[in-house]
Amino acid sequence: MSKPLVWVAGEVKTPPFSFEGRQQAGLLLRALQDGHKIGLPSSRPMPSIGRRVHELRINDKDATWRIIYRIDVDAIVVFDVFAKKTQKTSAQAIKRNKARIKHYDSI
Repeated sequence: MSKPLVWVAGEVKTPPFSFEGRQQAGLLLRALQDGHKIGLPSSRPMPSIGRRVHELRINDKDATWRIIYRIDVDAIVVFDVFAKKTQKTSAQAIKRNKARIKHYDSI
């Protein structure tokens, strides 16, 4: 059974994603919904943000996109979509997503 996507923040659309980047993001999100495990290089755990939190990595024409998500029992929850410009995830992005998770879990 496929899990729904719950979008807390962010979106995947063209532009700013290229058509190919948007397709890649869609295929990876669909695989997650269908219960497939995705590992490196397409996804990696983000324990600095929280338990069960991962980032999808989308290499696009003009940007490297990150989709921060968590695998819950009943859904795939998307907390953020952003273009990453450095190797390290910024402290601001980590803080922003921790706050979004805390808020999401409180409602």
